[in-house]
Amino acid sequence: MNTNPVRLTSIDPTFQLNQAIISSSPGYNNLTYEVTIVKQMNTPFQGVGTGANLNQDNRGATEGNWNTGYQTVLKNLIDGLSSLEDMPERTNLRHILQIWKAHTFMTLTDTYGDIPYTEAGRGYIDGLVFPKYDSQESIYTSILNDLEAAVQGLDASKDAIGQEVMYSGNVEQWRRLANSLLLRAGMRLSKVDPTAAASYASKAVSGGLMMSNDDNAVVRHNADYRNNVGTSINGGQGPFYYLDQDFVDFLQANNDPRLTSIGVRYIGALSGNDQVEANANRDFDAQVGMPQGYDNTTIIPIVAEAGLTSLFDYTQLDRSRMGSPEAPNFLVTYSQTLLLWAEAAFRGWAPGDAEQLYQDGIRAHMEQMALWGSNTAISANDIDAYIAAHPLEAGKELELINTQYWVSSFLNGHEAWSNFRRSGYPLVNPNPFTGSDLKSEDFIRRLTYPDAELTVNKANIDIATSRMGPDILDTRVWWDVKQ
Repeated sequence: MNTNPVRLTSIDPTFQLNQAIISSSPGYNNLTYEVTIVKQMNTPFQGVGTGANLNQDNRGATEGNWNTGYQTVLKNLIDGLSSLEDMPERTNLRHILQIWKAHTFMTLTDTYGDIPYTEAGRGYIDGLVFPKYDSQESIYTSILNDLEAAVQGLDASKDAIGQEVMYSGNVEQWRRLANSLLLRAGMRLSKVDPTAAASYASKAVSGGLMMSNDDNAVVRHNADYRNNVGTSINGGQGPFYYLDQDFVDFLQANNDPRLTSIGVRYIGALSGNDQVEANANRDFDAQVGMPQGYDNTTIIPIVAEAGLTSLFDYTQLDRSRMGSPEAPNFLVTYSQTLLLWAEAAFRGWAPGDAEQLYQDGIRAHMEQMALWGSNTAISANDIDAYIAAHPLEAGKELELINTQYWVSSFLNGHEAWSNFRRSGYPLVNPNPFTGSDLKSEDFIRRLTYPDAELTVNKANIDIATSRMGPDILDTRVWWDVKQ
């Protein structure tokens, strides 16, 4: 009598996996911090957008990755894995959930440092509502172990994975994703433990990496499941975000055709109301990036020096193309994987021709541009010309490879920022804003814990900060050691 006949009492973990994947798309946090830290985008406006644009600690924004990661993504993944304990025959699904769990925890620990891991997501299952914080070193050990186990355990002859949204149940593509994530995670250790980094890079390459853009880990959006960045910049935040000067200058200095696929400038715009198609200019030479270090008042003389009508006249991410609410989000790509492999090959950590892999990585990203739509595609002739003009120069290999990784990771702010901290590239100038909260570093090295966590789980945070360092933007995560 008390059982609702139309309410779910259980859910297939495949659907929880799908919810976790869809919810993994970068959100507003990506705009306020990650893409701004690495100088790809910028806003001069304060308020809800305050963050890396002013090098300030805005905990209303830094909590974005945390809330989505724990409250939605991991909640579904860990509950799904718990359900699979009673379904031992579904081994492939279990390994696939573990792969996405590894990806999610890598994002979270790279963002915050020490975080809840072993006790995370266990509130409903075990009543653990005040989870302890694990060290990032131990988290990475578990992530790498889980990815290796998934590579070994996936078997196309076993349970079929039906309605999953990433690869439609293709077990071999999930295996290639696991190896590509193993390479990514292994390369994170290049400063803190080069021997381990070399070992994991070698294992990942020998195990089989992504083979084409068909293997990209991509979240496909539509009218029902919209792109969070796209909805932000097509809504009230539309006039506030611009391409960064360093990013635009780099693309223009290198005659990079990707600029015309990414940017648009609304010539003569005096306000957001003037940012309309009638004023749009997508020509390569017309683009002007916005410099960091200014707010919407102090930038006025800089705007005049640039010969622009107002700050609204700077180049933006094209909201009708890559910035659309229905644009896909690429989280792990063939291009990124090739460029990491190129670095590993150059270092002697894995087999392969570093220069060929470097060229293939550039080509893969330029070809990936077409996956945002036909009006962002780059012609084969333009791709060939760019690659011919940009060889892998002796003595600059690490800089060139990782600078291309920066471009290849555009809009995937977490990955661009993580690789920037790991590699030290691209070589960009620090944000010179005078009101910075940074005390000892030139760039933000981590984001701070949410206020809610400080309120309810402070005892465990205190243990974490005693081990890791203070809960400030300057504190480096475990793998980000100074060199």
